Amino acid sequence: MSDLGSDEFEDEAGPYLGEYEGDRNEEGERHGYGKATLPNGDTYEGQYDKGKRHGQGTYRFKNNARYIGEYLRNKKHGQGTFIYPDGSKYEGSWVDDQRHGNGKYFYVNADSYEGEWLKHERHGQGVYIYSDTGSKYVGTWVSGKCEGAGEFVHANHRFQGNWTDGSMQGPGKYIFDIGCEQHGEYIPVEQAQGDGEEEESVTVTIPKWKAGKITAITLYEPEEKAANDEVENEKVPTPEEEVKASEEAPQSPAPADPEPEETQPPAAEEAPAAEEAEEEATEDAEPAEAEDAAPAEDDA
Repeated sequence: MSDLGSDEFEDEAGPYLGEYEGDRNEEGERHGYGKATLPNGDTYEGQYDKGKRHGQGTYRFKNNARYIGEYLRNKKHGQGTFIYPDGSKYEGSWVDDQRHGNGKYFYVNADSYEGEWLKHERHGQGVYIYSDTGSKYVGTWVSGKCEGAGEFVHANHRFQGNWTDGSMQGPGKYIFDIGCEQHGEYIPVEQAQGDGEEEESVTVTIPKWKAGKITAITLYEPEEKAANDEVENEKVPTPEEEVKASEEAPQSPAPADPEPEETQPPAAEEAPAAEEAEEEATEDAEPAEAEDAAPAEDDA
């Protein structure tokens, strides 16, 4: 059945309240399976419970964004897929309309993140993969940034160490496929940016690698002290291995490129208007994830 609202709103001067076709309960509420067209052009098709989106459904925004998944009392909750207007996509768990739990995000530049989420942000254990190089960060995240112990894996070497507020910091080591590793630490260094003429110079802090000794491969300990600590059962590498490792060792990490922002439907388009005056069923605007940096790839 088609529902255009009550008679008092059907004259030309009244507001358009959208359309609904589907099941209702004895109280006249949308209940069961139905299709709705909202006043702003958004559509929903799926399950209802006592007038609210509840269960499996598909919500399509007029700017081509869409959500396919589970609802709980009008909110995205459970397993679902959100496809954003720029083509990026999230597949995974939702709680109270937010990415929360385990899920995978495919970014518009083909990078991806798979792991834990908390209130729309990467938080917990996760893996971020760079599509252009195949390098990946494996470790802990806090509020969208790398934090604590982690590992950066590249084609022929990897870095094990610690991150603070998204940047490498403190003791760590580079492990090379040739069978040796270089110990050292990342120290914060202030560096001026800007040409000093047209733009005002700005001082930023970047991590710089302070290289220590080269040894045979050892068991990684996040608490290990930098560079010149004694290593048990140390195997002295050959001169050829020392030369090769020294040539491959990074001097400093590359500056972080901004991670593509997870584009959300504009608020004016994304927030559906009331489906019916008596129900006031609206889907809240998708909060945009703050623009943050992906883990910085080093120059190695």
